[in-house]
Amino acid sequence: MDNSDVYQGLAVERESAVLVLYFARLKEALGRDAEGLALPPGVDTVAALRAHLQARGGAWASELAPGKPVRVAVNQDLATGETRIRAGDEVAFFPPVTGG
Repeated sequence: MDNSDVYQGLAVERESAVLVLYFARLKEALGRDAEGLALPPGVDTVAALRAHLQARGGAWASELAPGKPVRVAVNQDLATGETRIRAGDEVAFFPPVTGG
């Protein structure tokens, strides 16, 4: 799926937003699989974005809480909290996956 397909129907323009994707338990708990999100001032890293989303409270606070196992990818590359983000990026949050 192309990013433009996901941005269709979202209220935020791609040029001024990040595309945030949620997978597995996060998708279920947060009630959505994607959103376009305009980056507020100062939200320019994965850690800052996670904290911004956490501040929504409720399931957001519990699912994205510090210490809760959540992986992140930026533009389909695994990322750390220090990874920089900017408008137009795709940021995916997902639980760790184990094989077996």
